[in-house]
Amino acid sequence: MTIRTRFAPSPTGHLHIGGVRTALFSWLYARKQGGQFILRIEDTDRERSTEASVNAILEGMAWLGLQPDEGPFYQTARFDRYRQIIDQLLAEGKAYYCYCSKERLENLRAEQKAQKQKPRYDGHCRHLTTAPATDIKPVIRFKNPEVGEIVVRDLIKGTVIFNNKELDDLIIARADKTPTYNFTVVVDDWDMRITHVIRGDDHLNNTPRQINILQALGATVPHYAHVSMILGPDGQRLSKRHGAVSVMNYKQEGYLPEALLNYLVRLGWSHGDQEIFSRQEMIELFDISAVHSSAASFDRDKLLWLNQHYIKTGNPDELATDLHFQHNLLEIDTTHGPALTEIIKAQAERAKTLKEMAQNSRYFFSDTVQFDDKAKRKHLKPAIREPLTDLCERLARLEQWNAEAIHAVVHAVAEQYELKMGKIAQPLRVAVTGGNVSPPIDVTVYLIGQTRSVERIKQALSVISEQ
Repeated sequence: MTIRTRFAPSPTGHLHIGGVRTALFSWLYARKQGGQFILRIEDTDRERSTEASVNAILEGMAWLGLQPDEGPFYQTARFDRYRQIIDQLLAEGKAYYCYCSKERLENLRAEQKAQKQKPRYDGHCRHLTTAPATDIKPVIRFKNPEVGEIVVRDLIKGTVIFNNKELDDLIIARADKTPTYNFTVVVDDWDMRITHVIRGDDHLNNTPRQINILQALGATVPHYAHVSMILGPDGQRLSKRHGAVSVMNYKQEGYLPEALLNYLVRLGWSHGDQEIFSRQEMIELFDISAVHSSAASFDRDKLLWLNQHYIKTGNPDELATDLHFQHNLLEIDTTHGPALTEIIKAQAERAKTLKEMAQNSRYFFSDTVQFDDKAKRKHLKPAIREPLTDLCERLARLEQWNAEAIHAVVHAVAEQYELKMGKIAQPLRVAVTGGNVSPPIDVTVYLIGQTRSVERIKQALSVISEQ
């Protein structure tokens, strides 16, 4: 048997962290078992589904490298198939038309609540042999078994038992004949030969209904694994304030897909104490039975730590494309300046995101700098004018422009004026960057370039004179 998993998002919004983790677990399980991963777009909610949301899902999956083996398939392209199966169920007496009015159903629900009963359809139209005289357009309901139990042997939750008496006759087609979610899912999983359904545990209560429909169709019931929800640090359901934003927001904020995937695979699953996983290690080590049944907690600091790890250990040539993307978002023209690979090498140890790296490297590409007031007052003082002037002249005459030569010049000036290295290096840093934080000063000055560095030091000397 070939293992086949699926990820089936609804395009009614962006692809969020919870959905990505479900997709990742499904993708990893298929890859681990040498199986196939299918992408299905469940777009039957025509009022809320949008093309923009579809594109956001596809873009997010592509950015993360979770490429499907088949798909994307769209439910709206399969209405004829759903209609065929509904007709089959009607013909076999396993489904029926329900003519109950909205008012009757509301009164029934109110009466059940008043009697502290679980609201459920009472089967009023279940045994009708002829259509009643009414203008009501009927829905179609599935005849759920009235006795027995459904045993779900969940790969994460363990054995969960549902009693058919607690389930009502599910609507499988609305009055306008459009199929409902629980029905389309069943037909899709059947037709697409899905063997393992890995999804959020908010779908657990749908599972017995779907199993009953599958059994009524004589279809093989897949294995189920329901992944617990993700909570924020405060223990509440994950929301935008916690990080439940579109996955592409993480790209815009300068996170790497490797870091996000590594973080999500550890959000509810573990392999000993290992924290860092390559994509291949995830595939080789992932075990669905080791996924925790309790809710996971989202920790942005941990994600930042992982992101910095992947920045520090990543290939600068590959990271350069992502850094260029960040510079474009910040409208920083990198045409004239050092190679982005050199920026990455210089900044990797101190940047948690590529957005932060891009923001902190703006001065490498600008013709002038804006001085931070606090740094200017602290380091650009009259006492440093003479050493800084000498340093400027020496750098202007420097024939070999490299970090080693620059370091030698700074060191020589510090010795001549009996200054500690920091006492000349920090004024130089403020002069060429505008602030008091940068990579090592010799590397910083080298990357800014000889002409720009000299001009900026002259600008700083003018500021000192004005003071």
